[in-house]
Amino acid sequence: MSTSKNDGHRQRLREKFLTKGLNGFHDYEIIELLLTLGTPRSDCKQPAKDALKKFGSLKAVLEADPKELKTIKGIGNNNIFGLKLSQEVARKYLADRIIDMDYIRSSEDVLDYLRHNLRDKSQEIFMVIYLNGRNQILKMETLFEGTLNTSAVYPREVIKRALENDASALVLVHNHPSGNPNPSQDDLTITKKLQDAVKTIDIYIHDHLIIAGNDMYSFADHGLI
Repeated sequence: MSTSKNDGHRQRLREKFLTKGLNGFHDYEIIELLLTLGTPRSDCKQPAKDALKKFGSLKAVLEADPKELKTIKGIGNNNIFGLKLSQEVARKYLADRIIDMDYIRSSEDVLDYLRHNLRDKSQEIFMVIYLNGRNQILKMETLFEGTLNTSAVYPREVIKRALENDASALVLVHNHPSGNPNPSQDDLTITKKLQDAVKTIDIYIHDHLIIAGNDMYSFADHGLI
């Protein structure tokens, strides 16, 4: 495709988006638009189609490892910038949207954020959601990364951050990259250890959520908290 045809094609895609949003877009066209953010003068239509074919879905392309993306002809670091920027903006939007909201009433929004943020991680991430006395979300943050066992999660750090955020209650969250949402023995031990630790400062743990892909396991729903 010539430069002039490239320009016209990209302009039509942009105008279509500005007029109708993503309604009527094929998934490869969405990927194409994101790829052109990094290389606005390049033809990204074929690389977008190849990426969709290789990974199978728009979600999988957005969550793909950059090394895997770069195996596709026509996709380099600049193109990956567009894909990952859109993913991070979506995560930031979902996180900001639920701050100050009631945790119970906004539980589905919270789960949307957690799934979006954790399902593509290749290592375990341990997060804490801090709640005030009215169960409003004060903040969410990652405290620990890597293999989560009883020696890797420090109650002292959880207590310190809970006090600094003036939290009255906590929701613990971590992911299982394996895709199995069921808790391990370490998960059970860590939860009990943290429950006992925060009770000493009159802070309570409302739940411990395990995110595994699109699946979720709630300790509270299973009577474990």
